[in-house]
Amino acid sequence: MVRRFLRASAALTLTSVFVAAPALADTTGPFGTAVQSANIAIKNAMNIPPAKAPAPPPVIHLPDGTLAQVPPVTQQPVGGSQAVGLPTGWTYTVDFSVAHALGNVGTFGNKWLAGGTDAVIGYGFNPTTRLVANYYELQHYPVGFNSGQVPLYLPAGFPPSPGVNPSCVDLSGKTSATCQGIAPPIDVTTKDKFALFLFEKLFTLGKIAGRSLPIVVTPTYVSRWSTVNASNGNHDVVPFVDLNGVPHFGISTRTTQVYSLAVTLPFLKTPRMFGTFTAAPTWLVHTAGLNQQNHAQIYQILYVEYSLSRTSKIFFEPQVSRDYLPADPYAQHLAAYFLGASQQVGKTGFIQVVLNSGSPTNYSPYGVKQLNCLALPCSSNTLPTVGGLKATQVQIEFGIGSPSVIQF
Repeated sequence: MVRRFLRASAALTLTSVFVAAPALADTTGPFGTAVQSANIAIKNAMNIPPAKAPAPPPVIHLPDGTLAQVPPVTQQPVGGSQAVGLPTGWTYTVDFSVAHALGNVGTFGNKWLAGGTDAVIGYGFNPTTRLVANYYELQHYPVGFNSGQVPLYLPAGFPPSPGVNPSCVDLSGKTSATCQGIAPPIDVTTKDKFALFLFEKLFTLGKIAGRSLPIVVTPTYVSRWSTVNASNGNHDVVPFVDLNGVPHFGISTRTTQVYSLAVTLPFLKTPRMFGTFTAAPTWLVHTAGLNQQNHAQIYQILYVEYSLSRTSKIFFEPQVSRDYLPADPYAQHLAAYFLGASQQVGKTGFIQVVLNSGSPTNYSPYGVKQLNCLALPCSSNTLPTVGGLKATQVQIEFGIGSPSVIQF
């Protein structure tokens, strides 16, 4: 009787109570804008032709008996061109995007996600100093919420009993002789929103083979917030049980603010290839939720591009970072990559296709780990425990912008 009751209530458990669980990992770092702008400055600076030594003055042979006079000296510029770095004056980019979830997201998660909007506005005071404000949105669908089987545990005090405590719940909705499926599926589509404010400064460390060696230092402030479709209008405030078995009800699981100091330097420059490395120590503005400490977490971003033509390129951007959201008792060790292709359209337009994926290496499993019935009836008192969040998606972007910041 107890077994039949619990299996029959499993569908109600997830339908009425199991809203989107907190995402314990993010598939993208918040420093894409900082890296992109720094890459523009470094590429511009490295495209300056090497300085050439001034040619010796011509030797003039005067007729015999002529008294030579010293001509006036006119100083000539060395190199013949002005240094170029960060874009100057007002610049902008605006793009709209759609994404399709990939991976083990179940039948319900295998879909196109609603579009996002990105906007960047910057003002360059000179080729070495620039301010940038950026807003962007990213949608993704994590794996392990609409697929697989997880255990459902009864409240404390109930003795273990195979098939009863724990019982089995199938997240895909399929019911078998030993596992109760849920219906309807839970929509864990997540939209992250970021606001970034950057101060960019270009420095030259010296010269190698006549060319400057530039670096860009970017103090950054990042504010992020999120919405999850299954949160019943509560944005990212969703109930969950942490890894120690403690329930939480009022934590904004994906809202945080951070300070960062990004440093970007080049390591590759050929007529067709370009590469940079960025390290960005990052601190929380304040701890929140389950956060236990606040020391520097290091983002590391490698960027390599290959120019197919004057208007098209492919790029690869692997990342290793430490993210720290309010649902995290300790920082996430994230591994992610971005693989994409860009095509310029006219003078100010572009189309970009990007495959990106990311997941934590120190949180497991991905998605729902188990369900916890806090009190009977389980149909109205069950919360999930989540391991890590892994998401993979392909994104298509259509945008316009200032020619000085749309570079191929």
